[in-house]
Amino acid sequence: MKASKKVSITDVAQKANVSITTVSRVINKVPTVDKKIVARVEEAIAALKFRPNPTAQRLARGGMGTAVGFVIPGFPGIFHSFYAVELMRGIGHGCETSHLDLIFYITDGKNPLRSSYAGGLIFADIIENRSQVEDALSDGTPCLVINHLVKDLGVSYIAVDNVKGGMIAAEYLISLGHKRVATVTGNMQTQAGMDRYEGFQKTLMKNGIAFEPEYFYKGDYSRRSARDAAGHFFSLDNPPTAIFAASDDMALEIISVAHENGIKVPEDISVIGFDDNPAGIFGAVALTTIKQPLFAMGEEAVNIIYEIMQGKLTGLVQKVLEPNLIIRESCAPPSS
Repeated sequence: MKASKKVSITDVAQKANVSITTVSRVINKVPTVDKKIVARVEEAIAALKFRPNPTAQRLARGGMGTAVGFVIPGFPGIFHSFYAVELMRGIGHGCETSHLDLIFYITDGKNPLRSSYAGGLIFADIIENRSQVEDALSDGTPCLVINHLVKDLGVSYIAVDNVKGGMIAAEYLISLGHKRVATVTGNMQTQAGMDRYEGFQKTLMKNGIAFEPEYFYKGDYSRRSARDAAGHFFSLDNPPTAIFAASDDMALEIISVAHENGIKVPEDISVIGFDDNPAGIFGAVALTTIKQPLFAMGEEAVNIIYEIMQGKLTGLVQKVLEPNLIIRESCAPPSS
């Protein structure tokens, strides 16, 4: 006699038309799952006479209750990026303080996340992986996005006011007397890259300074793009007297190219960055920059997602943190 097939959690998920993750959350009574979805899953469990494995259930409950997933889009040099490492430090410290495990996902945005053992997900920006955020939300997974103001999706976020950061950089250079001002942008597919450029450009125009196309270079946060930008700017017949780089890594590379070409910083060219990377302090010229609180953003993200996971926070949390100007040695009034 052929033995009947044992009903699995996959069968329940298919009957209820939800993901396996959602079924697991319902079984473990995660409070953020929509009541209608809970009812549908419970009906499927009853109809199929599904009995969860007690051992597996305890493991799932423990993993889901004590683990946070950190999702970051993969990009070249991610583990050498001050931005990524500083976020990881903040999130890691937050998890350690709250006695939470940390699950790390590097994503290209195309594949579904295997997030069944994470009680909540923290997304670093949304770059070609919006569908992953939407899928997690539809599963009832507590979610929070950092470094991105999400205006058209019901999700919590913590972000930096990047428009204001670009404005601060422009205002400072203008206050020093600069009128020939250039910029190398960050990746313009990112909200941060677009916003920093927007704030910078609008502030120049507001102060009657024409933003010439030759003073614009589309970068991607990498040192390679900054080196190319510096070569372009320094070869112009009428080169800029100041450059705003959308990241400290790019600003430091521009300073390196300047020194290689006998151009003095800040006597011949002023350079301002964005991030407040400690590496900017120890170069030949200490870098003036716009500080964004990456570590604090990561740490606070863990505190918020954990409260959402525990059902202590039911509404959306939407915070925008202020950037600050850090004045060092790389900017001065123009010499000509």
